[in-house]
Amino acid sequence: MISDKTIERVIRFRDERNWRQFHNPKDLAVSLNLEAAELLELYQWSGTDLECRDKLPQVREELADVLSYCISLADVYGLDLDQILNEKITKNELKYPVELAYGSSAKYTKLKDAARSAKDT
Repeated sequence: MISDKTIERVIRFRDERNWRQFHNPKDLAVSLNLEAAELLELYQWSGTDLECRDKLPQVREELADVLSYCISLADVYGLDLDQILNEKITKNELKYPVELAYGSSAKYTKLKDAARSAKDT
């Protein structure tokens, strides 16, 4: 869980360095994706090693960078992270009902098709 204190610390870090001037939504979104790509790169060429636990320190670093940019982008728009995340979970609960999605990695559109097909047989 990210506390309000931690969010405030991220914002304070940015503001103490006068970096808000560079933190427009476009550049934050680009930076967020670049950091996410750095996180993804840790898993590149890992073969059957799906966890890469030997890279956990780097995973922590890159994940922290991703979260930091998420916090900064939400701050620019004045968004409440807890609120927007809960709103998204509510939408996903409707798109992925447990009875259709349990144990499946299918996209919600495919889940409904599969349910219809199962009823027809």
